Amino acid sequence: MTTWDPSTPGVLQLPSGRLLRGRGVRNPLPPGPPPDFGIYLLGREPQPLPWESRWVRWPDFRLPADRADAADAFRQAWERCADERVELACAGGRGRTGTALACIAVLDGVPAKEAVAYVREHYSRHAVETPWQRKFVERLA
Repeated sequence: MTTWDPSTPGVLQLPSGRLLRGRGVRNPLPPGPPPDFGIYLLGREPQPLPWESRWVRWPDFRLPADRADAADAFRQAWERCADERVELACAGGRGRTGTALACIAVLDGVPAKEAVAYVREHYSRHAVETPWQRKFVERLA
């Protein structure tokens, strides 16, 4: 098993015990091992990375351009984080990343109406920046 250390900054522990790392790509890569897989929530396709990655087209302060693709990416992240280091990242690591983490928390069993609060408590109090991002999480269920 090669998951994250739960005490690492940016790591969210889901109720099942699975671990995900959220971060902002504007910031330097955190110390420690790199991800095995990353999902990048950006308006433009990111530069190639030395680990396996997936791009979800998602403009800043908005919702994913293709919601079915985003939902598939969230399921993939949830499945893979059981035994791999998975990270989700947007530019700042708050709005889009927090929204995606909340959606994955729903997949892990957190009630949709409580997922944003869960991510704000366990990842960042600034996660999920807009009302429509919050509604997106609630409608995922």
